[in-house]
Amino acid sequence: MTDRGKTESTSRAEEENVLVIVDVQNDFVTGALGSEDAAAVTDAIIERAARFEGTVMLTQDTHEEDYLGTQEGRRLPVEHCLRGSWGWQLVDGLQKLAESRNWKTYEKPTFGSVELARDLAARHEQRPFASVELIGFCTDICVVSNALLIKAFLPDVPVKVDAALCAGVTPASHAAALSTMASCQIDC
Repeated sequence: MTDRGKTESTSRAEEENVLVIVDVQNDFVTGALGSEDAAAVTDAIIERAARFEGTVMLTQDTHEEDYLGTQEGRRLPVEHCLRGSWGWQLVDGLQKLAESRNWKTYEKPTFGSVELARDLAARHEQRPFASVELIGFCTDICVVSNALLIKAFLPDVPVKVDAALCAGVTPASHAAALSTMASCQIDC
C-alpha cells in the first residue's frame, strides 16, 4: 500500500457519522400535530438513537406565546411546541437518552436550524464526517428543511434521510419531500 493509501484509509477510519433527530416532540407524536404515522415510528427512532455509533444531535421546534402572530402561526394556526409546555418536550424515552448521553439540542423557532448546519460545518472542518443522517418529524417540513440546509453547508458530505424513521403531515407529502431531497442528492 502506498503512503497515500495508508493516509486515505486512516482518515476514513477517523471520520465519524452523525445522526440528527428532528423534532421528536410530544406535539408531533400524540399532541396538537400528532399523527398515527409519527406514533408508529417513535419507538424505532429511540432504538436507533440508543444504538447509534457516532455523534447524535437533536432539534426541538420551539415557539413562544406569540406564535399565532408569526408568519408560520398565521399559515399554520395550531399552537404547538410552546416553550416549556408538555408538547414542546422531547418524547420521554428520547429525553432520557439525550440527558444521560449529553446530546446537544438545537431549539429552532421555525423549520430549519441554521445554527445546527453551521455547527456541523465547523465540526466537519475539525474532524470530517463520513455522513450525516436525519430522522424524525415532519418529513415534509422540518426534516426536508434541515436536510437541505445541511447539504448546503456540507455539499461533499453524504447526507441521508431514513424514510422509515420519518413521518410527514400526510403520506403524500412525506413521499413528495423524499422525492425533493433525492433530487438534491440526499439519499433517502
